[in-house]
Amino acid sequence: MEDVHEGTAPGGVPTATDQRVARAVPEELDEFQRGEYRPEYRVDLERIRFSPYFSRLSAVTQVISQSGAGLAVHNRLTHSVKVTAVARSIAVSLNGDWGERGALVRDLGGCDPVVVQAAAAAHDLGHPPFGHLGEQTLDRLARERFGLEEGFEGNAQTFRILTRLDEYDRAGSGLNLTRAVRAAVLKYPWTREQGEGWSGGADTPRGLSPRRPGEGARKFSAYTLDLDDMLDARHAYPEIARRQQTVECSVMDIADDIAYSLHDLDDFYRADLLNQAAVSAEFRTWIRDRAALAATPLDQLHRARRTPGHGLELLRRRLVDRDPWIAQDDAFGESVARVADEVVDGLLSVPYDGSLAADRALAVFMAGWIARLQHSIVVTRDPDIRSGHVSLDAAAFHDVAVLKFLQERFVLHRPDLAVYQRGQASVIERLVTSFAAWLDDDDDVRRAPRRLLDLVELAAEDYLAVRDRTPELLPTTDAQALHRYATGRGIVDYVASLTDAQAMAVANLVSGASERLWDGGQGL
Repeated sequence: MEDVHEGTAPGGVPTATDQRVARAVPEELDEFQRGEYRPEYRVDLERIRFSPYFSRLSAVTQVISQSGAGLAVHNRLTHSVKVTAVARSIAVSLNGDWGERGALVRDLGGCDPVVVQAAAAAHDLGHPPFGHLGEQTLDRLARERFGLEEGFEGNAQTFRILTRLDEYDRAGSGLNLTRAVRAAVLKYPWTREQGEGWSGGADTPRGLSPRRPGEGARKFSAYTLDLDDMLDARHAYPEIARRQQTVECSVMDIADDIAYSLHDLDDFYRADLLNQAAVSAEFRTWIRDRAALAATPLDQLHRARRTPGHGLELLRRRLVDRDPWIAQDDAFGESVARVADEVVDGLLSVPYDGSLAADRALAVFMAGWIARLQHSIVVTRDPDIRSGHVSLDAAAFHDVAVLKFLQERFVLHRPDLAVYQRGQASVIERLVTSFAAWLDDDDDVRRAPRRLLDLVELAAEDYLAVRDRTPELLPTTDAQALHRYATGRGIVDYVASLTDAQAMAVANLVSGASERLWDGGQGL
């Protein structure tokens, strides 16, 4: 069946498809690409997959650092590969649907599986070393040390990499991706400043709730320096509301949730980090005392949050408060019971022993859950402000929330992990402090890493461009302040581009503690 959005309208007027495949800098496809179906998107996917920023994800922490865990756990690359697989399956289903659901998807701009694959491959490019703690540390240092009000945010860093830092064959245009792919990575299509004035409650778009008063959006997908690229990408989707994701972005976001909720369970089960007795006590207590816990004052729940049952009750209330558009007590209870039955009393009841039988059982368990979740897709023309045009149904939404809670409560809050992560945060701080001092040293700045100097220069160009074009977007146009901002942004861009191992090695070098000078300096 012919795609209703393909081609050019009568009179030579560009169609929606023409808008979506447009690049910031027009390119001619080579003779080997012209015969493919929508080859522009395939070009984007290959540019992302062959990017050094994509390759580095194999050595960047997902939740637990591989070097610290001493075993094979997911990293950002394996996570991205699995997100891509889940996302493609959902996209193929939506793209091939010629019923009412498929018609709605096409009305909203379409759901090309290759665009979704490209967005899924790219979605974590901006994550710095050491997982979310590295992100929080860089954000704090950017704001406190350099006065960068936007700080650091992994999603915004991803967009900056794609549109500015990771150059393909020409300076200044990043990978020069199509609008469709650029729009599909914009999970939070706003800048940090646009987060001001939101309550953080049920009337606030997901991710827009401020972390602290005066700090703007908690999540955002573009820095002010890259705002024009974001607006250009969104220009191709007039059907999508200002703060809504494109359909292809929603699919990628859902796949990210599905993969994250399950492959961390895979890691923690294999590593024997989920104590079955403790997990069972949490779930069984909530099921048994559900009515009494619902009547418990909130402050009392917080004070005793580690008491069995209290964590799940806090989760239930958080969902009801923030997502009343879908949160349901009955659906939550059914999800708790389902996870208790299939995960707690099923999977976790038999310790992982490394046998082939254990691997088969785990594979079957994971495949079943992933298949059910990726087939629980709902498409809505006018979604709630905290949802997307594509979302999970109520049962799957609660399942994902409960699975995430399982990992957060019993792994991420472990004191031993917290101690290790605080040490990793100190590595990030040492790097930023040392590079800032180095760039301030007029006598030795010429020996600083070439890439660091390049990134500072790029940031300086970007700040000057914003000053000349839209000065009202900057807190000041003072030359000295802009130099400070550019230095800070360049340093943050550089540190964020390191792998875990590189960050550790370079931190040892700048402290004079390294015993392997030449090895540690490789890649600077």
